[in-house]
Amino acid sequence: MKQSSQISDSIRLGLLLAISGGFMDAYSYLFRAKVFANAQTGNLLLLGLSILEKEWSNCIKYLVPIMAFMVGVFLATSIHRKLMHQRKYHWRQIAILIEAIVLFVVAFIPQDLNLFANSLISLGCGIQIESFKKIHGLGASTTMCVGNLRAATSFISDYIYTKNIEDLKKGLLYLLVILFFVIGAIFGSVSIRVLGQASILICSILLFFAFIFMFYNNENN
Repeated sequence: MKQSSQISDSIRLGLLLAISGGFMDAYSYLFRAKVFANAQTGNLLLLGLSILEKEWSNCIKYLVPIMAFMVGVFLATSIHRKLMHQRKYHWRQIAILIEAIVLFVVAFIPQDLNLFANSLISLGCGIQIESFKKIHGLGASTTMCVGNLRAATSFISDYIYTKNIEDLKKGLLYLLVILFFVIGAIFGSVSIRVLGQASILICSILLFFAFIFMFYNNENN
């Protein structure tokens, strides 16, 4: 399997971000009024059901995080355009640092402002999903699993018919990313029981470690 040429594409960083992605989803759903921070498909479904039932307050509850996610993607693309030629640091470092700061702020937002908190989490997710699209040369997501599950199944299916070991390696890598996402969700759930609202600080710390980790290689791609 083709080796990654930059730290933002590395397996270690990808798995760390997958833990963060699972953690964020568990936190927003379990602690912040059952809204998905990462899985906007779920929010769109719930938005549609809320419209059908004319539950307008719930419409806002799901619509605002969806919009915040879009803002996060827009912000990441803007950072890329403006900083892609910087030599001192990788543009993705700035993106992930902003995400870490956003989640740090969320830790101090009370539950009666869940809409605001969930919107910030979704914004951070939008930044992450747009900034980190590959792991070890493969298109992969660290904030949701449907695409990864499809790719894993496809590559393993190819291996069964072709016996090409590279297909098996790729399929197993996708399964590994999914596993770490689930680990992140479990870790988030346990952390909520112990730390409550402040548990999201752990996710912020993980992202800060990712920011530091990226200094080992700051190719501007």
